[in-house]
Amino acid sequence: MAKIFEVDLKRPRIMAIAEAAATIRTGGLVLYPTETVYGLGADACLDEAVAKVFAAKARPLEDPIPVAVNSLELAQQIAELTPTAELALKKFLPGPLTLVVKAKPKKISKLLTAGTETIGIRIPDHPVVLKLIEFVGGPITATSANLSGKSAPSTIREALEQLGKSVDVALDSGKCKLGTPSTVVDFSSGLPRVLREGPISRKELSTILK
Repeated sequence: MAKIFEVDLKRPRIMAIAEAAATIRTGGLVLYPTETVYGLGADACLDEAVAKVFAAKARPLEDPIPVAVNSLELAQQIAELTPTAELALKKFLPGPLTLVVKAKPKKISKLLTAGTETIGIRIPDHPVVLKLIEFVGGPITATSANLSGKSAPSTIREALEQLGKSVDVALDSGKCKLGTPSTVVDFSSGLPRVLREGPISRKELSTILK
């Protein structure tokens, strides 16, 4: 049964976030809020924890899982950022954009890349998850908190209905502001390609995509 903490958006409960971070560092799973939808967090560097994420979501192992970071510096530690990707990161993040870039070897769990040698990276625009990543001290998984093929949850109740039996801690910060998954752009080779259009439109991305 998940331990649920209410965390105010403007003044997050630091002790609750610290407990959630400790859970992640010891291989547990945490539900957390973002500006888009609720996410399922685990230590992105620990194979056993990442395997739990796949199992909880009933997600095929060949389907890569993105990660969340809280800074450009942390992104650079785990991935190779092209000049265009770095420009997009600086322009749109924190925010609802996921950048697919080449992963650096042995910096994150190999399960996350699903053999693609690439990794999706985002910096969520939400103080709770940014503080959570800070306390964890490294990247966490950034997949939506839903069973594979089901709708991504915008409330903690929706997330718990789908994954409540699999998680250890849930951080409830109310309904997510946007309620829809992030825009995804592939920067890993050649010209950037929009893989999924979300809150950030192709028009907004046009200067980067050119």
